Amino acid sequence: MMMQAIAGVAPIQDREVTVMTVWPSIAGVRLFGMRLGRTLGEFYAIETGISVLTIGHLICLLSIPLALVLYFKRIGPFVATRYRVTNKRIIVELGMAGKEGKSIELNRFDTIEIEQTTGDRWFDSGDLVFKKGNVETFRLDGVSRPEAFRQVCVKSHQAFVGVLAAVG
Repeated sequence: MMMQAIAGVAPIQDREVTVMTVWPSIAGVRLFGMRLGRTLGEFYAIETGISVLTIGHLICLLSIPLALVLYFKRIGPFVATRYRVTNKRIIVELGMAGKEGKSIELNRFDTIEIEQTTGDRWFDSGDLVFKKGNVETFRLDGVSRPEAFRQVCVKSHQAFVGVLAAVG
């Protein structure tokens, strides 16, 4: 049941309202301190071969067990991570209970850039880099469909900053 007429729209002095939540891609999952999903995506993107018999496809088949480990680490009850945009902040939530990790208020950045490697592009993911001027203030690793999520963050930022300017 929704408590507001338009999803994510509520008076600024009211409680925090979720606008959108996304789970990171496998490309953003760290295992042994490395982003193995991104590395796998780089191998999967190798197109050397004949028709559908490419080296990348062969590596994809052979790495299914490792990819499954990364997938379940991504959604595991104690290690799961997700990114939530609210009407006030962007939050990294941890575990199935959604314990708050790091966060940034929507007025603490003015631009958002997307960084992608070949491995990220294979998974249609990328890192969102939040900047205030030329200084990086926040980063989200391995965001699925990064341009769509970036647009939600930009629009939420514009709404929040606009309301702050009108109120204050």
